[in-house]
Amino acid sequence: MWLLDRMLTRIIKNGELIARYADGQEKRYGNPAPDWPTIRIAFTDKGAPNFIARNPRLGAAEAWMDGRLTIEGDDIRGLIDLLRRNAPWEKGGDQLRATFWKAAMHAVAARVDRLNWARRSKRNVAHHYDLDARLYDLFLDADRQYSCAYFTDPDNSLEQAQADKKAHIAAKLDLRPGQRVLDIGCGWGGMALYLHRAADVDVLGITLSEEQLVIARRRAEEAGVADRVKFELIDYRHVTGKFDRIVSVGMFEHVGPPHYDQFFRQCRALLAEDGVMLLHTIGRMGKPGTTDAFTSKYIFPGGYIPALSEIVQPSERAKLILSDMETLRLHYAFTLDIWYDRTVAARAGIEALYDARFYRLWLFYLAGAAAAFRRGGMCNYQLQYIRRRDALPFTRDYIAEREAELRRLEV
Repeated sequence: MWLLDRMLTRIIKNGELIARYADGQEKRYGNPAPDWPTIRIAFTDKGAPNFIARNPRLGAAEAWMDGRLTIEGDDIRGLIDLLRRNAPWEKGGDQLRATFWKAAMHAVAARVDRLNWARRSKRNVAHHYDLDARLYDLFLDADRQYSCAYFTDPDNSLEQAQADKKAHIAAKLDLRPGQRVLDIGCGWGGMALYLHRAADVDVLGITLSEEQLVIARRRAEEAGVADRVKFELIDYRHVTGKFDRIVSVGMFEHVGPPHYDQFFRQCRALLAEDGVMLLHTIGRMGKPGTTDAFTSKYIFPGGYIPALSEIVQPSERAKLILSDMETLRLHYAFTLDIWYDRTVAARAGIEALYDARFYRLWLFYLAGAAAAFRRGGMCNYQLQYIRRRDALPFTRDYIAEREAELRRLEV
């Protein structure tokens, strides 16, 4: 108990955390303050506090999932945000660190975990994306966009923000009718179908998820465009041919730093001489790091969030020209807030598909991710690449103009 007590005393300065320990003792951390919450938690066994303190991120998640840590109102988002808000990235960052030896062992394990050769990549993708398809229907938008939305207004609906994300990306691709597009990590097919509909292009979407492949192909058949929007179960390393445009949204996080050079070399080889590529990925605003233990174990095995420097250097070595870059700072926090609220609303359905422990796991994942984008060092990068310097207009005005046209088409 003393170790966690000392940790919470050090971290929580504003807002109030009231903790009831298994022996009946109640302790208060922080100070009540305007616009700061009061969060009440309880430990159901005497060993839970030290279990959490020894490895805070994974320990807190597992204690919450197993009912050893309870929160008034099940407000795991409120608890995580209180902790993150007291230690924002801009002011020095995370104080919820594991002990030195656990951190050192995790760093070694993380390096091994980033080795995503083809067979292992497929297994890692299946761990997350081959979950029951009905789960994603419960919290995603109707088009199943499982990546950061684009909020031109924080009050926009998820459906509007995801539609605007697709228009934003399509505008940066500078599409022309009849072009051939490769969608690396196509998900359930929404982006590929949108690009065809918006710009009359042919699209090949590739995935390593068998569940996603079935749904994407069915959607193309139902839309009557299966001859022009095709989907294949194939690793990006094994794709052949030439494409006028390449788009990849939310897939680069699964590549792993040891494979970045190979990824960009392959993209350059597949991209036409006057082609354009748009890479949308979660990124770190600071230096390179490691994937936290909870995410590695339960959510995205083999996943890694790159720093900008880790992306740019291998793309430079591949002789791809970085023609445009945008940092989306809060858009994913807004997206995750809505996913979290929809998950809470769908609790009965999720517990029927899986169980109460899985529901708490999923809630912890979404709450932690939202806090990382709102208070931590996470963001989203959109990087536009070309092979030839004159492949795009000389100013970026075309992006806003084309985006406005695409939004009008969706009205």
